[in-house]
Amino acid sequence: MKTRRQFLHSSFMGAATLWTLPSFLNHTIMQMDLHAADSLTQVSTGKDGRILVVLQMGGGNDGLNTVVPYSNDAYYAARSSLGIKADSVLKLNEHLGLHPKLTGLKNLHDSGHLALLNGVGYPNPNRSHFRSMEIWHTASDSDKNEHYGWLGRYFDNTCQGQPKADPAIGIDISSMPRQAFLGPQPLGIALANADRYRFLESVENSASPLMASADSSEIAGTNSGSSIENLGYSSSESNGMSNLDFLQRTALDAELSSQEIRGISSNYKSKVSYPRNRLGSDLQLIAKLIGGGLPTRVYYANQGGYDTHANQLGSHERLMDELSSALSAFVADLKEQGNFDRVLIMTFSEFGRRVKENASRGTDHGVAGPMFLLGGQIKPGIHSDYPSLTDLDKGDLKHRVDFRSVYATVLENWLQTKSDPILKKSFPKINFI
Repeated sequence: MKTRRQFLHSSFMGAATLWTLPSFLNHTIMQMDLHAADSLTQVSTGKDGRILVVLQMGGGNDGLNTVVPYSNDAYYAARSSLGIKADSVLKLNEHLGLHPKLTGLKNLHDSGHLALLNGVGYPNPNRSHFRSMEIWHTASDSDKNEHYGWLGRYFDNTCQGQPKADPAIGIDISSMPRQAFLGPQPLGIALANADRYRFLESVENSASPLMASADSSEIAGTNSGSSIENLGYSSSESNGMSNLDFLQRTALDAELSSQEIRGISSNYKSKVSYPRNRLGSDLQLIAKLIGGGLPTRVYYANQGGYDTHANQLGSHERLMDELSSALSAFVADLKEQGNFDRVLIMTFSEFGRRVKENASRGTDHGVAGPMFLLGGQIKPGIHSDYPSLTDLDKGDLKHRVDFRSVYATVLENWLQTKSDPILKKSFPKINFI
């Protein structure tokens, strides 16, 4: 008898071939697989595997006003209008503190569930949003172009040919998967709204198959900058397929399992109140899928709006409040489920901002920035030194930690797989897990 985990794994692995079949055969196979799923006697409880939740802070978060060096005179000299006053900072130690709106993260720090890495970046940095995000998504060197994403390579290295393994599929809360999910055999799927997780139009009746979204403008790329280019896909061929073919294949994966996911998301009713913002809604959906027992290994969410070139104080304060309140609710939800110890949350942004504020009371594209890691099994504390504010590289912080060391640590110590084949070289691990 197949377990439900094995069924889900084989369904996601095999669904990619269905797009070449006539629609009546697709329908027949789907009905057979859904019937098989309903007849399984061993149902996954969702409590037997580790989960990674990646939170992308799109636009380039200002790390200096997120983790504030409040005892450093150079900080206030560079930021006469943007500097956060020392008496309002949420102090972590005698030198560093969190933005005043990050009260939820401060509580997680105080309870031993937050790890902080300062000055995370990579050698020879790129200040283009698209290129820097591509580097983070693919874990490549800045002078090399890598097609597949680091999570796509993780899926490919961990899943292929292992039907008895946990299904290392990933779900991106978006209208289409990001480049981080792209692999030789794409297994990650995009899910914007579980209640409408199906085609808006059938493939055979439309030249542009669409996946359900909470907002149709998201598909067109007008919501939070989620165009195909912004998500890391170019107009070139992808793995021998055009972008349209890749999205068709992804959408057919989604159609095959849409009933399964809608059912799972309705299994869990949370008592936790989430903030009424996009990030809160996305994290609530992830919590539903985890609580409902979906055996997904990786979830991916995005909070945009961090490109704060002008009038930064108000907009950045709002973003910090959204981030803190949404993560606080998510953690409370996971704790209520009893799942907090099996979840690791990792935040990142494609780059930080420059040390000196600009003439528009904002900050321009920089280099290194902080990363937060949250979870029930995290080793709490500050795990890297803060970059110098006076020894700069053309006005930018010099990175202290290569982000691929963070990935290597997550892959080996959390997802329990060798990192070298995925990252294509060895990186030193960091003691936060």
